[in-house]
Amino acid sequence: MQGIKEKIRAIPDYPKPGIMFRDITTLLQDARGFRKTVDEMVQPLAGTRIDKVVGIEARGFILGGAIAHQLSIGFVPVRKRGKLPWKTMSQEYQLEYGTDAMEIHVDAIQPNENVLIVDDLIATGGTAEAAIKLIRAHKGNVVGCSFIVDLPELGGRKRLETLGVQVLSLCEFDGH
Repeated sequence: MQGIKEKIRAIPDYPKPGIMFRDITTLLQDARGFRKTVDEMVQPLAGTRIDKVVGIEARGFILGGAIAHQLSIGFVPVRKRGKLPWKTMSQEYQLEYGTDAMEIHVDAIQPNENVLIVDDLIATGGTAEAAIKLIRAHKGNVVGCSFIVDLPELGGRKRLETLGVQVLSLCEFDGH
C-alpha cells in the first residue's frame, strides 16, 4: 500500500502564485488511506485520557469527527467568526495581512477536560494557537495537536511547542 504522504496531491500556484497547496482530498477518498491516517493520528496518544476532540474548520471537521468516533468521545468544532449558531467565545489570530478570529461555543469545553486538537495541516500555526487559547480560556487541558501535514519551514510546530503543546504530524513537506 502506498504511504500517506504519497496519497496527498500537490497543486502548484494555488490559491495564488508561489504556493504549493497540499490537497488531502485524494487521501480522504481512499478508504484504506483514510483509515490508516485516522489510526496513525490516534496511535501516539494511546493510553492518554482524551475527553473531547476539537476540529479546526474545515478539514479538521472531517478528521476530528472520525477520530472522535474512533475514541467514542465528543467532537467540538472551532469555526471562523460568525459561523456558530449560539453564544461563542472568540480568539483573534494574525494573518499575513491583518487578523481573523476563531470561535467556539461557550459551553463546548468543561474545566479540566482533556482535549485533542485536530486539523489537516500545520503551517504558521495561527489557527491552532487560537484554538489552544480558546480551550485554555475554558480551563480545558490541551493534550496535543495532531495534523496530517507539517510545513516546518513556516514555523507552526515551533510556535505551538513554545506554548507547551505536543505536536504530532504524519508527514512533512517543504515548500516545493
